[in-house]
Amino acid sequence: MNEVFGIPLPALLGQLMLGLVNGSFYALMSLGLAVIFGMLQIINFAHGAMYMMGAMFAWMAMVYLGVGYWWSLVLVPFAVGAIGIVIERFLLQWIYKLDHLYGLLLTFGLALMIGGGFRYVFGAAGQPYTIPKELSGVIDLGFMFMPKYRLWVIVASLAVCFATWYMIEKTRLGAYLRAATENPKLTQAFGINVPVMVMLTYAFGAALAGFAGVLAAPTTQVSPLMSANMIITVFAVVVIGGMGSIMGSIVTGLGLGVLEGLTKVFYAEASSTVIFVVMVIVLMFRPAGLFGKEK
Repeated sequence: MNEVFGIPLPALLGQLMLGLVNGSFYALMSLGLAVIFGMLQIINFAHGAMYMMGAMFAWMAMVYLGVGYWWSLVLVPFAVGAIGIVIERFLLQWIYKLDHLYGLLLTFGLALMIGGGFRYVFGAAGQPYTIPKELSGVIDLGFMFMPKYRLWVIVASLAVCFATWYMIEKTRLGAYLRAATENPKLTQAFGINVPVMVMLTYAFGAALAGFAGVLAAPTTQVSPLMSANMIITVFAVVVIGGMGSIMGSIVTGLGLGVLEGLTKVFYAEASSTVIFVVMVIVLMFRPAGLFGKEK
C-alpha cells in the first residue's frame, strides 16, 4: 500500500476530503464576514448568531411546520436576511461613522442576546436534523466511502462562494457596491440609493450565514451553542485572508480547512490550533492578510 511519511495514502486522502468539507463551511462563513466588512466596514461579531439561527430555523421548520430540507435551504436565508435588515436599519446605521470598535461591541452584544434568547426558549441540548433522502448514503471514491451529503456541502458552498465573487467583482451591481463603499456621496449623486444598498449588503451577508447554518444542520447537533467555536475560527480565517477580501476568504477558508484535516493525520493534537498558529505567522509578516491591501 502506498504511504506518505508512513501514513497510508487512502487515510491521507480521506482526511483531506473531510478537511475540504470543513473548509467549505469556513469559506462560506468568512465570505459573509468579508462582504459586510468590505462594504460596510463593520466587524460583524453577530455573524455566528446568524449561522446558528439558520440551523435553528431549519430545525424549527422541520419539527413544527413539516418543512423539508430543500425548502429550508431556500427560505431560511431570506428569513435570516430579513432579520439582518432589521438589525442594520435600527442599530448599525447609527455607528457607520464611528470607530470600528463600536461596531464590534454592538454586534458582540447582539450575538450574546440572540444566543441567550434561543437558549432560554430551546435549551442548550443539541437536536438532530434529518439528512434528505436524496443525499443519504455514501459514494465510493476508491480511497474512501464519502457521504453524499458532505460532497453536496462542498459543491453547494463552492457554487455560492464563486457566484458571490462574480457578482461583486464582475457585474455592474458589484461596481455600484464598491463605489458606494469608496465614495458614498458621489455615488448617491448619480442617483443610486446608497442607504438601501448598504442595507441589502448586510442582509446578503446575514443570508450567507443562514445558508451555511442550513447546510450545517444535518452534519451536527443543532443547538444555540453551535456558533461559538465556528465564529472564532472564521474570524481567524478572515484575518489570514485579508479583511474585506472576497477571494481571500474563499481561498483561505478552503486552504485552512484542508490544512486542518492534514494536521489531524500527522499531529492530531495540533489540529485545533493550527489555524491560529498560521494567523500569528501571517500577521507577523503581512498584517493586512494574504490577500488584503496594505494601507
